[in-house]
Amino acid sequence: MTAPDTATRPLSPDVEQAEAAIVEHYPRLVRLAYLVLPPALGRNRRVLTAHALTQRALPRGRRGTTPAARGGVPGQRGGMGDSGYAYVRLRVLRAALEAGVPLTFHALPRRAQLPPALPQVWGLRLFPRSGGAEELALDQWLATLGGPGRAACVLRALERLSGPEVLQVLDDAGVADPAAAVAESGDPADDALFASPEFDPCVLQARPTDLLRRRRLTRAALAAGAALAVCGALLALPGGGWGSDGPAAPPYALNAAAEQALDPGKLVRAAPTLWRTSSRTGFSTWPARGDRAGDAELLRRALAVWARPGSSVVVSATPGTPTGPAMGPAQLLYAGAVDQAVVVLLYDGLRVVRYAEPRAGTTGAALDFARTDGATADTAAALVLSRVDGNVRYLTAPWVTGAALRDLLKADAAPTALKLTPEGVTPPVVGPAPGGSCTGWNALALTGAGATRLITDLGELTPARLTSGAPGAERDVTEAAELGDWQRIACLLPSVRSHGVRTVNAWTYAKQPLPEGGGTAAWLCTRAETWQGAADRVQAQFLAPGAPLAAQAARAEGTLACGPREPRVLAGVLWQSRAGQWYVLAAGSAQFASLSASGGGVSGSANGNRLAVKAPAGAQVDLSGRLTDGSKAGSLR
Repeated sequence: MTAPDTATRPLSPDVEQAEAAIVEHYPRLVRLAYLVLPPALGRNRRVLTAHALTQRALPRGRRGTTPAARGGVPGQRGGMGDSGYAYVRLRVLRAALEAGVPLTFHALPRRAQLPPALPQVWGLRLFPRSGGAEELALDQWLATLGGPGRAACVLRALERLSGPEVLQVLDDAGVADPAAAVAESGDPADDALFASPEFDPCVLQARPTDLLRRRRLTRAALAAGAALAVCGALLALPGGGWGSDGPAAPPYALNAAAEQALDPGKLVRAAPTLWRTSSRTGFSTWPARGDRAGDAELLRRALAVWARPGSSVVVSATPGTPTGPAMGPAQLLYAGAVDQAVVVLLYDGLRVVRYAEPRAGTTGAALDFARTDGATADTAAALVLSRVDGNVRYLTAPWVTGAALRDLLKADAAPTALKLTPEGVTPPVVGPAPGGSCTGWNALALTGAGATRLITDLGELTPARLTSGAPGAERDVTEAAELGDWQRIACLLPSVRSHGVRTVNAWTYAKQPLPEGGGTAAWLCTRAETWQGAADRVQAQFLAPGAPLAAQAARAEGTLACGPREPRVLAGVLWQSRAGQWYVLAAGSAQFASLSASGGGVSGSANGNRLAVKAPAGAQVDLSGRLTDGSKAGSLR
């Protein structure tokens, strides 16, 4: 076991690690960029530019230069000091410094010097909330500094870096004279002011732009669009232009099946007790529920928007989900008022579709698609009705008789019972935060149909089911030991967020005695299976004894490893003992008869499914193993 103060060597992240770092620390990175950008840009442009620079900090390419991407062994990581956060912070800082360089005719402009393409806000000016006299004085003082001086001040005050660390980061960011920048930054009266809402570009106020000027521009744009439409019509006339559409139907002309799909009177409504007698228990057995289930006008609007969403409708879909119209009459699952919206849930055998509009009017309607083919009672236990201010409200299956809220990071705490409405709607519960520190992760325990299933919100219409057990023998998470495993790996769930995940299974595939009497570590494998089945994500995690959270050892996408068809898995990490000696630790599942490590000054092998070999710090090692049937297999990648 490593001592609490024993550091692991930071490694350059791949693109997915960088994305996770940006999502987790997004508010902090945007604040850093906002403070380093020159105040002369104005608060509105500084806000948009800070968001743009942070979002562009994601490196290009599918893979980075991590050892995992090259078949090597990554180090343990976690928190603000991991390689992913340090890497994206450096990219944000470098871009913010470049944005402050004045444009000249002697050099091509850099991307950061130009107004951001995204994000864009039309018709509004955004700026952080105003602070007091102390914040104003600090902002005026920062305006007197150059870009490197502001960067040095922010790194020390906001990031809490020491003097040598500030010099190193500034040097890595390309500052010509880091020492001069540190000297220029001086010592402001109160470093805590940097955390004030005055400098938070994620909590904003809005005001309109120049309304008269905007009206003139709108009229000019409409005139130009009309002229373009006339020119296009002339080009499309017979004898010139693009020619005819051939056998294609005129716009909005529908066949008989599509016409029936638009008729609210043709919607399928399952009997309230169908789920008790049906041979299949999925969404097709859900009855129609909600206080607006008989509102023909609402249902007609929902079906029409599904068939041909307008330009103002916000459309989203989980990966691998088609967004076309229904092929025939769909099934109505729910229609009713939920919080500040009116929601309609529809099902066509392949997808669940959620239509939502404001209680007053239809401006701001949204349409969400989620693939649900092959859903059973295990994966059709609930749907997300609404998300408001970080709270989630679910519609549970008709067979659910009880619901309770459980914090995965508090395995020993008893779950909190929730009272369902007669229609199976839960009260609003705090959902897992998409960013920020992982201080809690809520899941819902649903009881019904002879089982208690654990589900959690991963930012999609269908919550993901959590299970434990070896591949092919997955079971619901109910035992204390299983809850203890999830307590240590729950904070890794954001890496599979919004990927169309159906189930996430976690199991301990090996336990390993550590060198030098360091205790016994556990190796876990987590597999997130998706509804489309072709983009499943697998992670191997290393849990040192006494560590509150597991460290990611390897990850892969679109692999059979750690699943029913290929239940084996092999992964490794670099680990440092209390005495300071580095080791390559590796462990495989029970299918491995021997393991070997080579490269980076390391050479060693071991019989069985565990290996520990001394290694230099930062060694790049290739792992392989031989299975009990004599064949050879590599590590997870």
